[in-house]
Amino acid sequence: MTKSFENRDGLIWLNGEFIEWKNAKAHIISQGLHYASAVFEGERAYNGKIFKSNEHTIRFFKSAEIIGMNLPYSEEEINLAKNELIKKMNLKDCYVRPIAWRGGNQMGLSTSNSDINVAIAVWDDWDSYYKIEDRKAGLRLITSPWKRPAPDTAPYEAKASGPYIICTMSKEYAEKKGYHDALMLDYRGYVAEGTGANIFFIQDKSIHTPIPDCFLNGITRQTVIEMSKSQGFEITERHILPEEISKYDEAFLTGTAAEITPIRSIDNINFNTGDNTTTFKFMGDFSNLVSKTS
Repeated sequence: MTKSFENRDGLIWLNGEFIEWKNAKAHIISQGLHYASAVFEGERAYNGKIFKSNEHTIRFFKSAEIIGMNLPYSEEEINLAKNELIKKMNLKDCYVRPIAWRGGNQMGLSTSNSDINVAIAVWDDWDSYYKIEDRKAGLRLITSPWKRPAPDTAPYEAKASGPYIICTMSKEYAEKKGYHDALMLDYRGYVAEGTGANIFFIQDKSIHTPIPDCFLNGITRQTVIEMSKSQGFEITERHILPEEISKYDEAFLTGTAAEITPIRSIDNINFNTGDNTTTFKFMGDFSNLVSKTS
């Protein structure tokens, strides 16, 4: 059983100080908890170096700006804190989670007098995301009844906590029905993403992926697009209807936690998985890429 995230050994960087993990607490009365007034990042370190750390930090600050938060640290300070924390935790391959939230100086929807808290945590075991045996066999997805909202109803370019409740509900829906994850459609009925990862479809040397016009344009997504283009694949970003899914040979998810994870099926549609697939090759290529840059 995975150890509780509240009861671990080690350190967390909180508002400029390294404190004991178990003592990293926020008050029950805080705007971040009550009104989801928070932004965060998901990053991975390989051999002690965070993959595309600066890009993640830039997005972290951009997310804060979008929801009206002025972070009390510079990008350089956050980058330095992330690296120092990894060293103090004596970790090499780990997950990195910066988060910023409005505290308890003010309660209610007004943010004029809010205080901003910033924390960073790192850990080396997140086997609860996708089990290794599920990744090898490919994931089973079911279409979620919940949809990604229109871009004028949610800050889709920000990695903000609030909209993730839709993902949480979709993930719960899928798992209760015996699936690994859910396929999320957007407000127009087009294919959008998984609950926490972007999605790609393969047919021969052609790869199709939804346009990120109402969901996050993931950093891993952008990396995979660059990687596949360099190998001669034709990448098409377009609106994809659910009824088009059956024409593709393979499908996979991308994300910091997911990396590249093959999809075995979506609803009643099956895809090719295994050692001889393009997806399997991409998994190896991505592993080599992050190893070289770490």
